[in-house]
Amino acid sequence: MAGYRGRQGRKPRPTKLKVLEGNPGKRRLNEKEPDPLPAIPSCPDHLSPEAKKEWERVAPLLEKLHLLTHIDRGALALYCQAWARWVEAEEALRTYGVMVKSPNGFPMQSPYLAVANRAMEQMRALLTEFGMSPSSRSRVSALPLQDDDHDWLERMLQGKD
Repeated sequence: MAGYRGRQGRKPRPTKLKVLEGNPGKRRLNEKEPDPLPAIPSCPDHLSPEAKKEWERVAPLLEKLHLLTHIDRGALALYCQAWARWVEAEEALRTYGVMVKSPNGFPMQSPYLAVANRAMEQMRALLTEFGMSPSSRSRVSALPLQDDDHDWLERMLQGKD
């Protein structure tokens, strides 16, 4: 297919995370990477009540760490909705169990188990994007940042912090 280039190698990590990790690969950092200001985007109206609760829980934490901006609204919405779907599926599994009867009377795996497992996979991928898993967080050494400190990356790149 002319002009098509398949994805090659690992997905690049954001420069902010590389800096916080101490740039372990010692590769040149992208000094021209977009650097939107930390902010909490508005929660999408279409999210379920459980997803909105998760948004209210994690958005302030991510913003405080300067890991959330207005442009991240969609990614955070995906995470929150996957969270809500997982919670709903887990509640159904508690109610109906992992094994249910099929229409012809034979035991079968609950469809809610597949929903829960898929939601967990989606959450795991999105947790890593925001540095919200233990392994992704272990690679980050966050410095204390002040609320009005919008040029922190620039100072770190210049070796002033």
